[in-house]
Amino acid sequence: MTQPQTTPTEPSVTCRRFENAVVIVTGAASGIGLAAARRFAQEGGRLVIADLNGEQATQAAAEVRAAGAPDALGVACDVSDPAQVEACVQQTVTHFGQLDVIVNNAGLMTFKPLTELNVQDWQRVLAVDLLGAFSFIRQAFEVMKPGGAVVNVSSIHARETEALVAPYAAAKAALLSLTRSAAIEGGPRGIRVNAVLPGAVDTPMLWNNPNVKSGVEKINPADVGQPADLAAAIAFLASRDAAFVQGTGLVVDGGRLDHL
Repeated sequence: MTQPQTTPTEPSVTCRRFENAVVIVTGAASGIGLAAARRFAQEGGRLVIADLNGEQATQAAAEVRAAGAPDALGVACDVSDPAQVEACVQQTVTHFGQLDVIVNNAGLMTFKPLTELNVQDWQRVLAVDLLGAFSFIRQAFEVMKPGGAVVNVSSIHARETEALVAPYAAAKAALLSLTRSAAIEGGPRGIRVNAVLPGAVDTPMLWNNPNVKSGVEKINPADVGQPADLAAAIAFLASRDAAFVQGTGLVVDGGRLDHL
């Protein structure tokens, strides 16, 4: 599959909706996570770049500071380990004194037919894509003050999917259900919980997808968005502009689901 010949550009950002806010973005060393972190930085946020690779997280934090963040930390965090999630949140609160937004972006995708999957394959994906988000939401409910927000990065695979990605699709569908449950319980705490459902986005995860490489999954270049497109939607859901948006799943796919 030929990748679209586009030059990614970031929109000009003039608003400062996250002035003095502290934001954790998981899986933020690249792709959608890094684009989201840069967007929050451009709007005045202070960032924690949480990523499995600590060295890459530190490098990304430097990029985010260059993008305008008053401060940014790179933190090594395996989201599948609840102890590491708790340590990440505690380090954030210790350094910044508060936590206002969490973006649960870290994700893992595998490619096997159902007949070749075992329980360990399922557990590996669910531990990152679903339970990692749960662990951060649990911590958010412990430390966030009213006005806080959580944005979960799900996928259009939660609604329409294909062969070979059953654990990923199931985890992303369950993440939408978790979003609704967390919104119900977060409401009385003054914490909003919402999700975005990306479609095809110009990241290595898309182009390294074996289904895309083989042509099993057809990609129309017109349907491929940029990470910055998702970052804008994530920032909206995390902001006070979305103060009356709770428990929703916002599809950001350029209309791809309309004609799959």
